[in-house]
Amino acid sequence: MPNAVASAVRGGGNMVYAIFSASVLLAIGAIYAGAVGWLYFRQERLLFEPDPLPADEPICADPDAREFFVDVPGARLSVAHMALPNPRGVFFFLHGNSGNLKKWFVELDAFRQANFDVVMFDYRGFGKSTGQIESEEQLHGDVLAVWKHFEATYAGKRVVISGQSLGTGLAAGLAAQLCSDGHAPDLTLLVSPYSSMQALAAELYPWVPIQVLRYPLHTLERAAKLLGPVMLIHGEKDELIPIHHSETLCKSMRTAQLLRVTGAGHSDVHQFPTVRQALASALGRL
Repeated sequence: MPNAVASAVRGGGNMVYAIFSASVLLAIGAIYAGAVGWLYFRQERLLFEPDPLPADEPICADPDAREFFVDVPGARLSVAHMALPNPRGVFFFLHGNSGNLKKWFVELDAFRQANFDVVMFDYRGFGKSTGQIESEEQLHGDVLAVWKHFEATYAGKRVVISGQSLGTGLAAGLAAQLCSDGHAPDLTLLVSPYSSMQALAAELYPWVPIQVLRYPLHTLERAAKLLGPVMLIHGEKDELIPIHHSETLCKSMRTAQLLRVTGAGHSDVHQFPTVRQALASALGRL
C-alpha cells in the first residue's frame, strides 16, 4: 500500500511537471509568434528612419541646385538636382535608410569638378516627400519614376547609377532595368552594399523566419544582370553590413571591382580620402 501511494504521488508529480512544461512552451511560443507578427507588420519602422523636413526649409544653397517634386501614385517625391551648364553626364544617387536630402545632398564640388550633374530624391515620408513606404515594389517603382523624369535630359551623356547602404539594392535594381532596356549605365557604384536584405536580416536576427521580411531586396540577383563597369566600396570595419557582402557581390560579376577601405565603418566610409579619390578617378575615366 505505501508503494502504491508513493507511485501515485510520483505519477501526480510527473503530470504536474508535464503540464507546467507544456504551459511554459505554449507561453514561449505565443510570445515568439507575437514578436514575429509585430515584426511583420511594423518592419517599415525598423528598416526606414525618415527625417521629415518643413515644406519651406531649403535643402541646399548651391547656386546650381534646384529642388522640385515628382508625382507618383499616392505621393509627391522631393527631388534635388544640381544642373551644370554643359554636363558630361549625371550621377543618380539613392541614399540610405535615414536622414533626408539636407543630409545627403552635400559635397557637390567633386561632381562639379568632374562636370557631372547630380540627382537625388527622398523616399516617401523622408524630407519633404509625402506618403509612406508600403512595399519593395513601390520603392522600385518610385526610383524608376524619378529616373524617367530625367532620362531624356541625359540621353547620349554618361550615366552613373549609385546607391549607399539601403540605396544599393535599389540602385542595382534600376541599373539592371536599364541594362534590360538596352541602356546600360556607364558605371554602377555601390557603397556599403548587401547581397540581399534577406541575407543580412538572417545574420542580424537569426531567430526571425526570413519569410517574414517583406523587403528582401535581392541585390545579388540583380547584380548578375548588370552590364558594364561596377565599382563596390566597403569599409573593412563595417559591422552593420559586413564586407563579405561586397565580396560575394564582386565574385558574381566579371566587371566588378571592390575597393576595401581600411579603417572605415558603415557611416563614415564616404569621408575617407581613398573613397573621394576613387570617385574622382572613376568619373574622370568616363
